[in-house]
Amino acid sequence: MAMDPSPILEVTDLKVDLTNNVILEGVNFSVHKGEVMAIVGPNGAGKSTLFRALLGLIPHSGTITWAPGVTIGYVPQKLSIEHDIPLTVDEFLKLKSPDYKKVLQEVGIHEHILEHSLGVISGGELQRVLIAWALLGNPSVLLFDEPTAGIDVKGEETIYQLLKKLQASHELTVLIISHDMNVVAQYTDNLLCLDTQMVCFGQTNAMLHSQQLLPYQHHHGH
Repeated sequence: MAMDPSPILEVTDLKVDLTNNVILEGVNFSVHKGEVMAIVGPNGAGKSTLFRALLGLIPHSGTITWAPGVTIGYVPQKLSIEHDIPLTVDEFLKLKSPDYKKVLQEVGIHEHILEHSLGVISGGELQRVLIAWALLGNPSVLLFDEPTAGIDVKGEETIYQLLKKLQASHELTVLIISHDMNVVAQYTDNLLCLDTQMVCFGQTNAMLHSQQLLPYQHHHGH
């Protein structure tokens, strides 16, 4: 695939300062079409805040430039869903598109869960439902916040394999916030390390051997 010379996303000198509390500053990176970029860093480093800035949900200084015509799908870390929520999977997906069934097979949702309410399905099933929801907007970019939060290891592996498959079939560009360095090493092209400030940005395989990354290598907690 020929690399499009102009990035799909260009971030320059991004700073997020909410109520005189600097959450992010000095963040510079670019993402090209079809790349998978991981965002790593300790808790409170500003990773989810970066996503919120990219989605235009919070004020920031510096520039965030999306290529013309980009559509963004967002998969949140977890949806805190009450167990007694009356909405079924079917009703939830219909809110986004009446013609949602075309993505079910792609994301591995079995039709039998469609009548179940969102509050009772498993974490892995909910994750797939949220991915389906994001895909129904035909995104060119997928922002994925900590795909494996609350999912067992076997499920974890398949979520990443699913992402890889979807990325290929939809020509997606993917930004993933992750804690798992093995997954980062296996599935991503570029790596952005945050700790309020930008610690490093570059190709994943080069970064994994850099001294700057040592503090993150053994960080698996939340």
